[in-house]
This record gives sequence, C-alpha cells and structure tokens, in this order.
Amino acid sequence: MFSDNKRDRMASDFGTGQPNRIEKNTKIKGNITSEADFRIDGKLEGNVKTSGKVVIGKGGLIKGKVECVNADIEGNFNGELYVKDLLSLKASAVIDGTVSVSKLSVEPGATFNASCTMGKALTATPNGASKEAPATKLNEPAKVS
Repeated sequence: MFSDNKRDRMASDFGTGQPNRIEKNTKIKGNITSEADFRIDGKLEGNVKTSGKVVIGKGGLIKGKVECVNADIEGNFNGELYVKDLLSLKASAVIDGTVSVSKLSVEPGATFNASCTMGKALTATPNGASKEAPATKLNEPAKVS
C-alpha cells in the first residue's frame, strides 16, 4: 500500500540533490552552479547554471545569466535566460533581456520585454558554451494583458 516508489518519483521530479533557496531580504553577488533546483525570493546579481528548475518568487530578482531546464518566474529577471524546456511566466513577472526557450507559458499581466528565441533546446558547443539551436525569433517587447 505504501512504498518508496512515490518518494523516488518525487525526488526525480526535482532533479538531483536538495533544492536550494535564497530567502527574502538576502542579497548575493556571484555565480552559482548546481545540479539541484533553486528558488530565489531575495536578490541575486550573477549567473545561475543548474540541471534543475529555477523559481523566482514574487519579490525575487535575478540580474545576470541563467541556464536551467525549467523556470517559473513571478518576480523580476534582467539578463540572459536559457531554458531547455518550459519557461512559465506568472502574472506578476517582469522580464527584460534575452530569452531562449523550448516552450513558453505566459499568464495575462506578465511583462515580457525581451528578445526571444523559441524552438529546439540549446545545444552545447565543443568548448562547453551554450549555442542556440535554429528557431523562430521574436524581437518586439510585449505586455500580455
């Protein structure tokens, strides 16, 4: 009736490792690399690279470059955002910069002022840098209402 299968399935849903959290009223300058998920409710000035999910809470802010598999944004993002799968923008989200995603979900009310490339996931170059795969480009800022 009760088994460890549910626990194993839940662990695989959140990537590997324990989720990380930057709490409200916390400010960090620097780069973060991890295999675990991240939730940012504070302020981060720097880069995040993870094989998990990045969540920016309603009061959260990231200025920099983010590379992740999935992202949910309720707060503010300014910089370069590379999401291999799904980027979900909540109504309170404010995005400025450059975005490259495979799939995009935008709630009414979100502010999306970005150059966006949608389509296939990013591909890695031989030196390890990310490179955008061919996709459709949108270059006009938009406010979803």
